[in-house]
Amino acid sequence: MASVTVRRWALCTAALLNFAFVFISGADFIRFISFRAIYHNITGETTLCQDSIPWSVALQDSSVLRSLVVDLGLLALFTTQHSLLAWSPVKQALGSVLGALNRTAYCFATALALQILMHYWQPVTGAPCLWSVRHAPWSVWFPLLCFSLHFFCWAVICSILMIFDYPELLGIKQVYYECLGLGDPLSHKSPRAQRFLSHLRHPVCLELGVVLWLLPALSLDRLLLAGTLSTYLALAHSLDKQDLAYLCVQLKSKMQLLTEPHRGSADTNDRDNSNHKEK
Repeated sequence: MASVTVRRWALCTAALLNFAFVFISGADFIRFISFRAIYHNITGETTLCQDSIPWSVALQDSSVLRSLVVDLGLLALFTTQHSLLAWSPVKQALGSVLGALNRTAYCFATALALQILMHYWQPVTGAPCLWSVRHAPWSVWFPLLCFSLHFFCWAVICSILMIFDYPELLGIKQVYYECLGLGDPLSHKSPRAQRFLSHLRHPVCLELGVVLWLLPALSLDRLLLAGTLSTYLALAHSLDKQDLAYLCVQLKSKMQLLTEPHRGSADTNDRDNSNHKEK
């Protein structure tokens, strides 16, 4: 009995530590991919690129090529581990070893790869920008517009993650169900939900695409980052009409759940007012 209790505490501790690490990595990723890139342009002046250098010269610069090779290697590391751990034979092998911590380990490996990518990322400052908004008044207003849209996109992403069973996505629910002896939480979902999750685990493609590409200035390393992640997202899912119909039904039901408490409180207030009038 004591060994079972210790095991459950170990599972819960690992899941909570993973949640904290993933949360910190997510905040760092938002700053890295979104707001830090806009901060360099918020005054309308950018030092990210050298527009006076011709492309023919920049692409022959050893420092530029070295930075691109390092960045490409970091992106290859992230996409390779993310795809390899999601491959069915590897997932089954890890599941037989890790058990309920399989999804937790997957999220931890993803967060660790993101931390490595962000820490060792090499900006390319010796090449021209592909575009750069420099002329007033757009040199001030366009970065502010980008900041607002990025903030909105991240808010939508967080909302969608909450709708899509965030504890199960991070592996917390798997540990909770294991401790209660309920098995895999995916087995309790409907066949349509399981089918949908098998086709798409990251329902934030459009919002992340806006964040990747909508910037006041697009440098060469940012082009590599946005192009690689956009391609990876496009190839990672295979949604069809059935999945879309299921998604619409789920979103509608979630919205009804959010509005029902307000309706209930309004009905209660109406009843209280009517009783008060009767009195």
